Amino acid sequence: MSRLSTRVLTVALVCGAVLSAAASGPNEQLPAGPMQEKASAACLSCHEARIIVQQRLSKAAWTREMDKMAKWGATVDPADRDGLIDYFSANFSPEQAPYVAPTTTGKTISKTGAKAKR
Repeated sequence: MSRLSTRVLTVALVCGAVLSAAASGPNEQLPAGPMQEKASAACLSCHEARIIVQQRLSKAAWTREMDKMAKWGATVDPADRDGLIDYFSANFSPEQAPYVAPTTTGKTISKTGAKAKR
């Protein structure tokens, strides 16, 4: 196998491991609710759910975020705007418990792509 092929394979393995770890985190999903599907469609095409779930914003701040994201290109049906703001406000308000990042398994990925213990 050529050096380039080996490097490409290594990068692919590392990326796959990172994506797998991110997808398996318990706090990385948008909560169930009537607007979950629309929130996922509007938001997760550009960024991970973690960007949303770690927020603790007031309804006014979520309104500003929604308007900002729409200006940046988020596809939001105007009829869904208020429902999405209510969904985010209910699930990610300052009254909610602080965000806790998922823990890792204690393993790291070395430069060669092999798993190693810390």
